[in-house]
Amino acid sequence: MKKIRGRMDESILVCVFYGPNGERLISRGHRLASMLDCPLYILTVDPTSINEFDAEKASYIERWKELAEEYEAEEFIVRDNEKRPSAKVIAEVAHEFNITQIIIGQTARSRWEEITKGSFLNMLLREIPFVDLHVVSVARTVKGVEGDEFEKGVRCYLVKDGDSYKINFTQSKKCQIEGIFFKEIGTDFDNGIFKFMHDNKLYQAEVTDDRIDLPEIIDACLDKELVKNK
Repeated sequence: MKKIRGRMDESILVCVFYGPNGERLISRGHRLASMLDCPLYILTVDPTSINEFDAEKASYIERWKELAEEYEAEEFIVRDNEKRPSAKVIAEVAHEFNITQIIIGQTARSRWEEITKGSFLNMLLREIPFVDLHVVSVARTVKGVEGDEFEKGVRCYLVKDGDSYKINFTQSKKCQIEGIFFKEIGTDFDNGIFKFMHDNKLYQAEVTDDRIDLPEIIDACLDKELVKNK
């Protein structure tokens, strides 16, 4: 994962929390680190022990690990079972790895919480005034990811239905793949995205009227499984 960098006086830390916007933040950090030719670190903080993560959280962790390897990050850091405020943990990591720039996301919801509960960013600046903060707005969601555009994910299963697959919220013998469904906000139909793990990789497929739009994605995964089990 590690390689020799041209500059060691600069180092980038990307802070990611659960949600697909993490990929966007990591990509932003990678571009900045590449431009400066400096080390890149990725950090996530969670109050729960990693052994107690549900499938959704575990899938994000695996995806971020993949990106850390792909982008040749120095280290992917998971601070689990953390009872301290996130700002204090981020500051501790920044000191430990001599971080000079931090990339962090902020949604419309978190901006409202700052008004009502106090600023997380101000707290972070008090902890580490020597670090430059890059605040990336994640309110502008992109199609096919969970964010303000989608409801909280719920566990569901795929069942073969003709040439496609239907999502089913009840497990049965006919279920072929288990995953998480994120329903679009403001629709009475089961439209949204379906995310699932296969061979330690995170996949997603769009759903319209409770059916997978591109069943070829699912077929390919199931075909691999058949070949592997032969």
